[in-house]
Amino acid sequence: MSIVTARRFYAPTEKDKMTNKWERFKKNKRAFASLWIFGVLFTISLFSEFIANDKPILVYYDHKFYFPVIRNYSELVFDGEFDIDADYRDPFLIEKIEAKGWMLRPLIGFSYDVINYNLPSPAPSPPTRENWAGTDDRGRDVLARALYGFRVSVLFGLTLTFFSSIIGVALGALQGYYGGAFDIIFQRSMEVWSGMPTLFILIILSSVVEPNFWWLLGITLLFSWMSLVGVVRAEFLRARNFEYVLAARAMGMRHSRIMFIHILPNAMTSALSYLPFILGGSITTLTSLDFLGFGLPIGSPSLGEMLAQGKANLQAPWLGIAAFTVLALTLSLLVFIGEGVRDAFDPRQR
Repeated sequence: MSIVTARRFYAPTEKDKMTNKWERFKKNKRAFASLWIFGVLFTISLFSEFIANDKPILVYYDHKFYFPVIRNYSELVFDGEFDIDADYRDPFLIEKIEAKGWMLRPLIGFSYDVINYNLPSPAPSPPTRENWAGTDDRGRDVLARALYGFRVSVLFGLTLTFFSSIIGVALGALQGYYGGAFDIIFQRSMEVWSGMPTLFILIILSSVVEPNFWWLLGITLLFSWMSLVGVVRAEFLRARNFEYVLAARAMGMRHSRIMFIHILPNAMTSALSYLPFILGGSITTLTSLDFLGFGLPIGSPSLGEMLAQGKANLQAPWLGIAAFTVLALTLSLLVFIGEGVRDAFDPRQR
C-alpha cells in the first residue's frame, strides 16, 4: 500500500485534532503572546502577599528564622514591650530586630489595606519612592491595591466562567438533544429571563444582602449561564440525527452516555472559543458593581472602587490611570486570546 493510499484510511484521533488546534493557536503570535503575558501576570498576582505587604517575608532574629507573611508573631518574640502583633514598620521594633538579625522585605512595602501615615502631602498623595503609584484618598498604596484587585477580579471571573459553563453546557445539551416541547418551553423561558434588566436586578439584590465574594458570585451566576446555551444547543440539534448517534440509540446506549461522551466533545469545539470572552465579561461585571458601590465589601481590593476614587478625585490622575491601565490590559489580553482560540477552532482554518 502506498503512502497516499494509507493516508486516505488514516482517521485523526481527538488527540491529533487538539494538537493541530494548539499548533494553529501558536501560529497566532498575538494570541500566543497574550496568553503568556496573562498567565505570567496572574501567576505573579497569586503571590501578592510576598510582593506587596507591610510584613517581612523572612526575619532572622537571635539565630532563628520567622515567617511573618504566613504567621503573626508577638512583639515579645523580638524583645518588644507589649504582647501584641508585631508592627514591622515601627522604628523601635526595626531597631530591635536589626540588633540581632535582619529582615527580608517584599518589593512593595504595603498591603492593600495598610495606610501610610507618613505621607509627604495630604492623601491622595502623588507617586513617591515609597509609594510608586501614589496613594488613594485614605492613604493606601495604589500599586498594592491594583495588584490585589487584579487577582480578585481574575479569580472571580474564572470561578464565574467555570460554573456558568457547566450550567450553560448542561442545559444547552438537554435542549438540543431532546428538542420538541422541552426545547420550546425552555427557549421561551430563557427569552423572558434574558430580557430582564440584569444590572438593575444585580444592584437590587446586592443592596438587600451584605455583599461578599460568594454572594456576588451566586447573584451574577443567575444571569451569566445563558452565554453558552445557544451555542451548545445548536450543536446538539445538528448532531442528534447523525448516523453514529442513531446507531448508538438503536443499540440501546444510555442517553446520558450519548450526550456527554459522543456528542459533547464535538459541541465543545465551538463553546471553548467563547470562554475568554465570558471571562472578560465577568471581570467587567464585577468592576461595574464595585464602581457603583454595590460590589465587594468596603475596603476590599477592587479595580472598580479605584475607578470610582479616580472619578471622585480628578486632581489625582494616578488613581484613574492605574485602574484603567490594569483593566484595559486585562481585557485586551483576553480579547486577543479569545480571537486566537476562535481561529484555532474554526473548521475553515487549515
